[in-house]
Amino acid sequence: MNISYQSMDWQYRDTVLAICTLALFVTVFGRLAISPVVPDIAAEFEISNTLIGISLTCMWLAYALTQFPSGILADRYGERLIILISVAGTGLTTLILVVAPSFSVFVLGTILLGGVAGLHYSVATTLLTRIYDDIGTAIGIHNSGAPLAGLATPVIISWIAVRYGWRPAIFSTAIVAFLVFGLALWKIRPIEPSNPDQSMREQVQLEQILGLLSRPPVVFTGTIAIIVEFVWQAVASFLPAFLVQQHGFSTTFAAILFGLYFLSQGVLQVGVGAIADRFGRDIAIGICMTSAIAGLLLLIQGSGTWLMILGALLLGLGMAWGAGVFPRLMDRLTQDERGFGFGLFRTVYMTIAAAGSVVVGLLADLFSWTVSFGFLTVLLVGVCLLLVVNALFDLGY
Repeated sequence: MNISYQSMDWQYRDTVLAICTLALFVTVFGRLAISPVVPDIAAEFEISNTLIGISLTCMWLAYALTQFPSGILADRYGERLIILISVAGTGLTTLILVVAPSFSVFVLGTILLGGVAGLHYSVATTLLTRIYDDIGTAIGIHNSGAPLAGLATPVIISWIAVRYGWRPAIFSTAIVAFLVFGLALWKIRPIEPSNPDQSMREQVQLEQILGLLSRPPVVFTGTIAIIVEFVWQAVASFLPAFLVQQHGFSTTFAAILFGLYFLSQGVLQVGVGAIADRFGRDIAIGICMTSAIAGLLLLIQGSGTWLMILGALLLGLGMAWGAGVFPRLMDRLTQDERGFGFGLFRTVYMTIAAAGSVVVGLLADLFSWTVSFGFLTVLLVGVCLLLVVNALFDLGY
């Protein structure tokens, strides 16, 4: 029996939030499971950082392209079904990576993995904005599933990979995915679709799409999202490799720093959302950018264990930007536009930002890891300048 958003009691809303957070954990776990074993994959298939970057960019691109249709499908068929498909699909497509006999099959697996994983986020975020009033806090809690996956992934994957190889390590994703799928199937009740009678063709009219994407506040927020997502994807793809190849750290220590980076992001995500609700979205984003710049500079310098740990923690805080950026967009959409608009927004900015992995991998091959991660730092400085200009000249974007 379907239930409406209005009929949800607060205890059940919290259950929905918890399940959505676990589902996000799974979809991120699946994508991040590749990063700690990049050197092993490159060695087995005899490929370069650039080719690995292309594979990961294809995965992120597929992830981006499913954001828009996921929102439309959820409006028509309900969020529960789409979330279940995403979680189960993440487990199933991971098996392709596990058995891949060649790099081309591995790339196909990453593309499919990105596509099914991408069905979750926009749908779950839109659902949470409908059932919660303090959307910054709710989005912050939900977003914490990603960095918590980042904390667990390098530890689990590295431990299994050292003992049994990279294929069994990635197989652990399927186990986690099917466990969370069972929990979601059990605990989330069917939910009434918001637009069950509206045809999908009506929701993909070019005039409506261009109208939303051409609004100056949406363009401004989208520009920020493109830059910070570009950086997030690059860091998620190559931070362990950067630490090992640039500074000569062991795989274990690199995994620890990678985990600390995500631990900071997960713990502080909720705080960023609370700041965004209380003091303003741009204040929260500005804090994140300043912290990320400081963190990257410390990691590039690579001087001293404790400074590297501090750098990882600061970078983690900086990459908690979603709890400020996404509410900023939602504030500029009407209630009826949020399912369609947020999915569209996610597809556009993530499609462009998907180049983060291949660009950073290419810069590392052509020049050095210092140049590639320095480039990311410059991009974040650009975001700070955008926020300052908007505030100083009162542009209202």
